[in-house]
Amino acid sequence: MLVLARKKGESIIIGDNIELIVLSVEGDTVRLGINAPKSVEIYRKEIYDSIQESNKEAIQTKVATADLHKLLKKDES
Repeated sequence: MLVLARKKGESIIIGDNIELIVLSVEGDTVRLGINAPKSVEIYRKEIYDSIQESNKEAIQTKVATADLHKLLKKDES
C-alpha cells in the first residue's frame, strides 16, 4: 500500500487520467474530489462490497436454478 500525506487543495494522480483532490479536512473526516473519465466507475468501498456480494448471490442462484432444471429434465426422461 502506498501512503501519501496531502494537505487541503493538494492532489494525487492515478494513472494518466484520474486525479484525487483533498477538498477539506474536518476532524477525522476528509472530503475528497475525484476527476476521472465517465467510463471509470467510482464507488464507496461499502457500496462496492455490497454490489460484489449481490453479484455472488445472483451467480449462485443462477447456478442452482440451472442445476434444478437439469435434474427436472432427467426426471422427465
